[in-house]
Amino acid sequence: MKKVLISIFAFAAMILINGNIKAQTMKIGVFDIDVMVQAMPGYHIVDSLVRIYETDSLGAELQYNQSEYHRLDSTYKADSALAVTGKKNKFAWDQIAADRQKMAINLVYWQQIAQNKSTTKRNRLAQSLYSQVADAYKKVLARKKYTLILKPQTYEAGFSIDNIFIAVARELKLTELPQDLLYLGDDPDPVKQPAQKQPATKQKN
Repeated sequence: MKKVLISIFAFAAMILINGNIKAQTMKIGVFDIDVMVQAMPGYHIVDSLVRIYETDSLGAELQYNQSEYHRLDSTYKADSALAVTGKKNKFAWDQIAADRQKMAINLVYWQQIAQNKSTTKRNRLAQSLYSQVADAYKKVLARKKYTLILKPQTYEAGFSIDNIFIAVARELKLTELPQDLLYLGDDPDPVKQPAQKQPATKQKN
């Protein structure tokens, strides 16, 4: 019985030791490509162009949808009685009803439709920035061999984690990052300070 207990304790100790070794060799980093793109110097131009698109193009489209719905609704109501009595072509009236319903759906879901169009426009304008960040990110991953990459909002501070934003920014030769990105973790490649020379001491005669 004593030998069995010793064997169990030895096996448990081996598991704990292996677990500690794996935890020590595990490399974890924090990164989000969308956040990094938004930190790029040229992103403010993309943001400005998207705002203009939302105000001008999407605003004009919303006004057109509203006026077109009112026109179709008026025609639909005016011709409904004529269609029932056969004085109005039933096929034409059905087509107006279908167009009216389609325009109504566009207005009901306009916020979602506009958001999707705005996102598509933003992604298209920021495509070159995404390519630059993705290339730099791939180089960092190939060099550092991370086990796990977390997004900023998926972990809590308090344990050692590499801030891949810093490594990617360095790869892109960016001189600045937003302050809120600098404190997400440790610098993966901290700049080594040159060793200070010890002052020479006089030898006693």
